[in-house]
Amino acid sequence: MTRPVVLTGDRTTGPLHIGHYAGSLLNRLRFQDTHEQFLLLADTQALTDNAHSPDKVRVGVMEVALDYLAVGIDPDKTTICLQSHLPALAELSMLYLNFVTVARLERNPTIKDEIRGRGFGRDIPAGFLCYPAAQAADITAFKATVVPVGEDQAPLIEQTNEIVRRINTTARRAILPEAQAVIPQVGRLPGVDGKAKMSKSGGNAIALSASPDEIAAAVKAMFTDPNHLRVEDPGRVEGNVVFTYLDAFDEDRTTLEELKAQYRRGGVGDSRIKHRLDDILQALIGPTRERRTQLAKDPAYVLDVIRRGTEKARSRTEATKREVVEGLGLFMLQPSIHRFR
Repeated sequence: MTRPVVLTGDRTTGPLHIGHYAGSLLNRLRFQDTHEQFLLLADTQALTDNAHSPDKVRVGVMEVALDYLAVGIDPDKTTICLQSHLPALAELSMLYLNFVTVARLERNPTIKDEIRGRGFGRDIPAGFLCYPAAQAADITAFKATVVPVGEDQAPLIEQTNEIVRRINTTARRAILPEAQAVIPQVGRLPGVDGKAKMSKSGGNAIALSASPDEIAAAVKAMFTDPNHLRVEDPGRVEGNVVFTYLDAFDEDRTTLEELKAQYRRGGVGDSRIKHRLDDILQALIGPTRERRTQLAKDPAYVLDVIRRGTEKARSRTEATKREVVEGLGLFMLQPSIHRFR
């Protein structure tokens, strides 16, 4: 039986962090044994708001690939590929823009929130505004039916399926499958400062390559309950960043629930819960950091993984592009056949 196809990936703007691990990497490790999985190094998408810093995006390709391999992504099970080297994605993006309006792009809740959060106003990079069409191209080019995304990204999958239905209606047959958004159980982690989301650009993340001292410093600085001034004071668990992280990474659920109950009653200091979290994160990140260090010593291997994966992905995406072009009845030049005498 054919395994369902899953497409996911990351913008190549720097090393990944523990928010990525909890929110997506753990699921990807599971998917690679049950699905045909493609992991996209999204360097073209990264340029939509980093065109002023192409070096950052270029360096980020290797950084993200190293993180994938270090956490256990197996290139024999999961195809790691480079977005900018898959021309069919760009061609399908341009084609799909004829099936969506500017008004619809601007109404997409994900895009609206990002535009507001980044303070673009009307100075929106065109590539950023057109991202829903580009993501539709990414998803459909692989004929992915499973797309793991955060809850805030779900409207993008909805818009992808709108484009799929328009293409299929125009072609009068089902060329492309619709995709299902898979929302991870662990929600988006807040930054270590307790503000908004954890992000590489916000400086409030713990990288998967963080040193022991960097992990300890981040945990020490974490926001807890401002009203929990003494050990004997009752404390709030809800909104407490340390407990949010413990919920994401502490596998001893029984002990964790007991600790929460004690904290609520009073009698547990912030230093105790931070010490527990530090131990957990050190045990989680340490082995990944060591594997990453070893992999970084052999860049030729990492490049070969990307190259082989991209070649496989190029074959898949070019085939889909031909199906779409033929299905829509667009003009196609057939390869010339030369006869020699």
